[in-house]
Amino acid sequence: MIDNLEYNTEREHLIIPEYGRHLQKMIHHAKTRETKEERNKLAKAIISVMGNMQPHLRDVPDFQHKLWDQLFIMADFDLDVDSPYPKPSREQLYASPEPLKYPQNFPKYRFYGNNIKTMIDVALTWEEGEMKDALVYTIANHMKKCFLNWNKDTVEDDVIYNHLFELSDGKINLKETDEDLSDATSLLRSKKKYSSNNKKTHHKKGSNNQNRNRKRY
Repeated sequence: MIDNLEYNTEREHLIIPEYGRHLQKMIHHAKTRETKEERNKLAKAIISVMGNMQPHLRDVPDFQHKLWDQLFIMADFDLDVDSPYPKPSREQLYASPEPLKYPQNFPKYRFYGNNIKTMIDVALTWEEGEMKDALVYTIANHMKKCFLNWNKDTVEDDVIYNHLFELSDGKINLKETDEDLSDATSLLRSKKKYSSNNKKTHHKKGSNNQNRNRKRY
């Protein structure tokens, strides 16, 4: 009896292990049937079993199409049955994907980040008016805050205006404006206030946990 035992290392490799070995044997049995009518009948029965094994996918679009594709894959593309969907090919399954084109951004002023250029491009598409002016000054103030995060010293507004003029290809010019940007102290204060609030919240949570864990007699 021991000589008749089968070990997984000696068995055939499972193409899709999620369905188990019994389903793989059912597919091999269907491949051995001589008439196409009998193979079609067995294939539909196998598809039904596969669907019952994944009930959470019944509402997924093209669920049946996926099951038929998996049936042909587990049959090693060697199952002659009538499928309601186009049969997949081995070339399609093992075809190498095309390489992704990653954006190559090399900003001159890295401390502003890549999103600032996107914000400037969006501002250029807006019509002239108060809304666009407000957006431009919001971008400029954000640039000033980013500059201060990189360099803790103060920065003149003219520096930000020059950078904005350069990043917008000369289409946004605030060099001759009389309006000032937000004060550097207020920008840094808002950052410190946010960080201090987080610390206070964390401290309160810690104190609550200590009170909760304190022994009571």
